[in-house]
Amino acid sequence: MPPTWLRAVMRWMLAAFFVFAAIGHFRVTDALLLITPDWVPFPREVLYVTGVLEFIGAAALVTKPYRTWAGIALALYALCVWPANIKHAVEGIQIAALPSSWWYHGPRLAFQPVIIWWALFCAEVIDWPWRRKTSA
Repeated sequence: MPPTWLRAVMRWMLAAFFVFAAIGHFRVTDALLLITPDWVPFPREVLYVTGVLEFIGAAALVTKPYRTWAGIALALYALCVWPANIKHAVEGIQIAALPSSWWYHGPRLAFQPVIIWWALFCAEVIDWPWRRKTSA
């Protein structure tokens, strides 16, 4: 099993990441609208709602009774925003504060599964890679 302190540190780091992302939903809404896929209905409202949900998810992740559900919800959320990251990369959309090269987009796209794992791991939903194989 992984050390308890490791999950705690990772949990607080991920919560901080989602709080920072949530703030972005309200401070740079117009920039985020540029990378929102066209098939998203009411994109501005969706950005505001998801910003609020990121705040709630971050708070719930560091709160014991809600941790498991928060981890699952944040992992699913990270999966759902992947199309926006893909659109940002493939269409070469310029956002002032972010680099526009594949040196940024490549690692960013590859890191999305890590965020999904991270949410599940620090919510104690999964133990991988620490879980030992049991012999049958």
